[in-house]
Amino acid sequence: MDDPYHNNVNQQMTEGGDYTYTQDGGGQDGYPYQTDYPPQDEDAASDATEGADEDDQMYEGEYQGIPHPDEIKEARRAARVEARRKARMAAQQEEEEESLPEQYETIMEDCGHGRFQWMLFFVLGLALMADGVDGFVVGFVLPSAEKDMCISNADKGLLGLLVYVAMMVGALVWGGLCDKMGRRKCLIYVLTIDLVFSFLSCFAQGYGFFLFLRFCSGFGIGGSIPIVYTYFTEFLQMDKRGEHLSWLCMFWMFGGLYASFTAWGIIPHYGWGFAIGTQLQMHSWRLFILVCLFPALAALIGLVFMPESPRFLLENARHDEAWMILRQVHDTNWKAKGEPERVFTVTNIKTPQTQEDEFIEIQSETGTAFQRWTVRKMTMLQQVMSNVMSLSAPELRLQGLLLVIVWFCLAFSYHGLGVWFPDMIKYMQYEEYESKVRIFHRERVERFHFNFSLVNQIHREGEYIHDKFANIEIKSVKFESSLFENCYFEDIKSTNTFFENCTIKNTVFYNTDLWQEKFKNCRMENATFLHPKKGCHLNFQEENDIVIYMVSFLGSLAVLPGNIISALFMDKIGRIRIIGGSMLASSACTFLLLLSFSQGAVICWQCLFYGLSVAAWNGLEVISVELYPSSKRGTAFGILNGICKFAAIIASSIFAAFIGITKIIPIFLAFAALVCGGMVALKLPETREKILS
Repeated sequence: MDDPYHNNVNQQMTEGGDYTYTQDGGGQDGYPYQTDYPPQDEDAASDATEGADEDDQMYEGEYQGIPHPDEIKEARRAARVEARRKARMAAQQEEEEESLPEQYETIMEDCGHGRFQWMLFFVLGLALMADGVDGFVVGFVLPSAEKDMCISNADKGLLGLLVYVAMMVGALVWGGLCDKMGRRKCLIYVLTIDLVFSFLSCFAQGYGFFLFLRFCSGFGIGGSIPIVYTYFTEFLQMDKRGEHLSWLCMFWMFGGLYASFTAWGIIPHYGWGFAIGTQLQMHSWRLFILVCLFPALAALIGLVFMPESPRFLLENARHDEAWMILRQVHDTNWKAKGEPERVFTVTNIKTPQTQEDEFIEIQSETGTAFQRWTVRKMTMLQQVMSNVMSLSAPELRLQGLLLVIVWFCLAFSYHGLGVWFPDMIKYMQYEEYESKVRIFHRERVERFHFNFSLVNQIHREGEYIHDKFANIEIKSVKFESSLFENCYFEDIKSTNTFFENCTIKNTVFYNTDLWQEKFKNCRMENATFLHPKKGCHLNFQEENDIVIYMVSFLGSLAVLPGNIISALFMDKIGRIRIIGGSMLASSACTFLLLLSFSQGAVICWQCLFYGLSVAAWNGLEVISVELYPSSKRGTAFGILNGICKFAAIIASSIFAAFIGITKIIPIFLAFAALVCGGMVALKLPETREKILS
């Protein structure tokens, strides 16, 4: 039997002085590392080992499985070679990943900017418009819904708060998911959720159910802004991003205009409503909610024909799908420009290697259907959370902190004053109305028939004996410490009317909406209530003041000049100057609010403030999508937009609390926030010549 350790080896000297060994396959044993000894037979080799030196003893250990020093050196050398090979592979992979942004930018320049981007622009613009509409819906329907559903002041505040909370949660959740599930897929989910629950809210008769449906709708539409900007950015080349993202911002303004105009035209027309059976009442404000669904529906239909973001596909190693979409973009644009002969010459796009998606595929192919679904969702959740945690990396931490401060300051002042303006106008209207109140003191009216409406009056210590109040409206009337004896109330419709510390004797209330809550500390003696009206009743013609719709319409329209200017100069003077200059100019505008002593002055300063601050919004949204890498762009934008909603919640509560008390504190808070945000914005890095990482 041949021994692997004993073979005949011929030693030859090369020209360079190195030894080479050739095995002749004979029966003699040879060792390539022991060339000083001639070939020996087995016995001779054993004799030769007697009295051998230290080197010979190590050689003898070869029979006992002890590795030779040369073998140890060889193993170490092989390990170093393997380490160098892995380092080269890692460096090559890093180089490929780093070259993807440059290669993608070159491809987008080759595809050009044309028909495809404009089609996507209008589809995503409609989605952004749906978000803008949703921001106005609650404020417009609340004056009508509160009467239709008997909503108290505390419940009104809860509705506005929960809608903003839902939008905040939606921005956080959908922003993170779009980095793992895809921009297009998540946007379809977002619009579908908004459509379904907004449609159902049109038919909700109870306040609790209406509140739940509006919360779900807000959760859906709250994710639209992070996805829309992330999605559109990845189809734009570097020198087009600032301008066209700013044009896209105009659709939020269109949403405000659409909501204001339709509310103005629909809600005051109470007769436009209809009944479905005896229980379901479709009043005009419900029709308004239905009409507000059209932008989201149009966006959803258009989105069905749009492709996924190729940059997202490349980040997830889906090379072939991305290549097909990029070729579609290229061919669509150049055919529209009259050059159909131009060929998409890109044959290969470098993509980063991803192990997470492979892990999902491997794990999701085993077990039951429910187990596979659970593995996919849990792994995706872990990836989203790891994406969120990675935003605290040193290279992203500072710019992220600066962006958070700027977003919070701008949102705090903008949304705070957005609540303050209409509430201040309402308060001025109320003060003007109160200044015209008529006061009747100690009047005595006996056997009189009130067949005319009572409006804006206070009756103190009056006496009403054998009087009849029939088929009239009583609006903003207060009876204090008065006596009603042997009176008759029939077909009464009341608004903001109360009886305080009154005595009511032998009086009949027939088919009226005067219920127990209207009587405060009153003494009832033989009072009868027959066929009381159920629910709350409202005179839509008077309660829905068209001034509020006009204010919202003008405020939305006022941002048009700011949008146009920011779009034209975003790529010329840079994002940082746009943001900082706009916020500082807006802060100066807030001081002019101290000079507003009339409704007209408040409306003028509101329009000026919106027109100046919109440029800061445009620049901030542009820089937010450009600063973060593609794999984290949606997550980061979702967090920033969630912070915006959080600031809006805080500002709405604070600014509303000072209505009718003082103007100084709200104005000072808005001024301080804008100055702070504007100064911090100047520390942000400029991104107008930055390739999307």
